[in-house]
Amino acid sequence: MIARVLTFAIVGIEAHPVEVEVDISAGMPYFNIVGLPDSVVRESKERVRAAIKNSGFDFPYQRITVNLAPAQLRKEGPGFDLPIAVGILRASGLVESSPFDPLCCAGELSLDGEIRPVPGALSMSFAARESGIKALFVPADNAREASLIDGIDVYPVSNLNEMMQILKGAVSARSAKNESSPLEEADSWEIDFSDVKGQEHAKRALEVAAAGGHNVMMVGPPGSGKTMLAQRLPTILPPMSLDEAMETTRIYSVAGMLAGEEPLVKKRPFRAPHHSISDAGLVGGGHIPRPGEVSLAHNGVLFMDEFPEFRRNVLELLRQPMEDGYVTISRAAITVTYPARFMLVAAMNPCPCGYLGSGQRECRCTSTQIARYVGKLSGPILDRIDIHISVPALSINELYGLGAEGAESSEAIRDRVIRARTRQWERLRHSGRFSNAALLPHEIERYCKVRRSAETLLKDAMRSMRLSARAYHRILKVARTIADLEEKEIIEEHHILEAVQYRLLDRQGYMP
Repeated sequence: MIARVLTFAIVGIEAHPVEVEVDISAGMPYFNIVGLPDSVVRESKERVRAAIKNSGFDFPYQRITVNLAPAQLRKEGPGFDLPIAVGILRASGLVESSPFDPLCCAGELSLDGEIRPVPGALSMSFAARESGIKALFVPADNAREASLIDGIDVYPVSNLNEMMQILKGAVSARSAKNESSPLEEADSWEIDFSDVKGQEHAKRALEVAAAGGHNVMMVGPPGSGKTMLAQRLPTILPPMSLDEAMETTRIYSVAGMLAGEEPLVKKRPFRAPHHSISDAGLVGGGHIPRPGEVSLAHNGVLFMDEFPEFRRNVLELLRQPMEDGYVTISRAAITVTYPARFMLVAAMNPCPCGYLGSGQRECRCTSTQIARYVGKLSGPILDRIDIHISVPALSINELYGLGAEGAESSEAIRDRVIRARTRQWERLRHSGRFSNAALLPHEIERYCKVRRSAETLLKDAMRSMRLSARAYHRILKVARTIADLEEKEIIEEHHILEAVQYRLLDRQGYMP
């Protein structure tokens, strides 16, 4: 007798349908799994055998063949344990038919039959609905996550015995309900821009960056507040839409990083990898590809402190996601694509010792050391950063004299950012791009209308500061965002002046 059970294989953040076919025939006892399984799936034979026996069922000591179709799709992970076990019990005649047919399930089995959670349950639920499947059985710990998808009944199960009792009709199944709280409840933050003393220029630059989706480079000595400012950037970004929250949650689900009672990622992510991170850790990969930091920062902020201390080859890997908004990882047997649309906030010291021009301590670095330090950053990487600003250290008098009283809150800044983003969405909605940072050259010419006097000012700045053509486009995009914050259609002189101020590395001749 052949039994069939449906399940899913995760590739990137997508779930692909897999049919588990189980055949039990006469012959020498043998248990074989075919269909391009990885080592974890092959090891499921021992887990399934022990789970069936310890759940009180008879394991058939005959020739058992399990086929995972389609055969050309690589099967990875422990989520095939439950469908294989159910398929064996159905093929042995324990349950021939069920009101839940075609039966679809996923889960890892422990040796005593307990069903453990698996990564990617949200993607499985989405794929099941798209495939026309009406019911999906998942581990109890995955039920809240899987139930986020409407249009499909999600049934949580805790162990193999419970699963079989439901299929036999001895126990009634209760579907999980979507108990996620509304997205509006995610607006509260424990940190706020009003916590930051001074640094008004840097706060304004981050407001402009948030309003236009621009990448930012902050240059300043240790302790000047670069990390504190970066951590508060998500508090002024627009709230995530439901589509953004679902896409971000799918990434965290596949990575196995969903935790707590709330299954939906509602706040924009903030990721801050250490400068010792590997290639695979930053952009994803490994023997079994997994999302990297750039994907975990999708729809949020990627903060890279001590930017020049990252290995050169690691930094160069940022070029594709910064340009395209996704990462493609190719292996001999598989190619996966992860979303990676984020705001990069990079921070660096002005020199290796960190105190060049700080006024607090004397810089000990030679000009050669400074040039070598800054030279670690390639032109193509800096070319993708629209705003670079100085974050000077506060003096003792400023630190104690500038309290948080009267400082603008994140909520007030966010209101202006949302209004500016709304103008951009309305302007660009037909192009598929929704922020000024993503403007293409022909769109810059179309949407960045500059008053004649402002255009003359920009040309003078280009000549006097010896700015490159790439800096010209970035100044226009940032000026467009500044004008949007003021709800102006035409870029004025003061918009250009402010945008030029945000080209610190160009003005100081640091660009390679």
